[in-house]
Amino acid sequence: MLKRNLSNMAMSLVEVIVGILLLVNPVGFTSGIIVAFGAVLMIAGLFSIIKYFRTEPEEAAISQTLVKGVTMLLLGAFCAFKAHWFIATFPVLTLVYGVVILLAGITKLQWTVDIIRTKRSKWILAAISAAISVLCGIIIITSPFSSTAVLWMFTGITLIVEAIFDMIGSIFSNREKKEPKNAEEV
Repeated sequence: MLKRNLSNMAMSLVEVIVGILLLVNPVGFTSGIIVAFGAVLMIAGLFSIIKYFRTEPEEAAISQTLVKGVTMLLLGAFCAFKAHWFIATFPVLTLVYGVVILLAGITKLQWTVDIIRTKRSKWILAAISAAISVLCGIIIITSPFSSTAVLWMFTGITLIVEAIFDMIGSIFSNREKKEPKNAEEV
């Protein structure tokens, strides 16, 4: 349980940091992430190509690590040297993000119902988090913003608010599990 909650808290902290970075410099942050991802892909591609030539020919033919390596190398180079393409397609990527947020909200909705059905208190925090996720997902998908910069700001704020509610919900969920439900359990 501690391990699961620790990973939830770490993920929420990462969401807060990403949200802040999106608010501060959305284009620079996004470009940096894309270039870094491209560099990682190129390195992985090089390792895959090297692995291909170090493997026995029969095994290498089956594993197709040369194809995988060249593909990763090319995709990585595209990401590293054409990051502006991703910036131009940001509205499409944001649509995907909106769908992910909406699905996360639906998952949180089930979590809320599960909390209610197991007769635990503090379900209101989970309900608020679910409502915020669903609402933000719908807003991002419908994209009523006048510019991409405003959309990025909203996305950053969404990440921060969602992460904070997830952290609070996780903390209260842990406290409730530790406290006995009645005097008989003591």
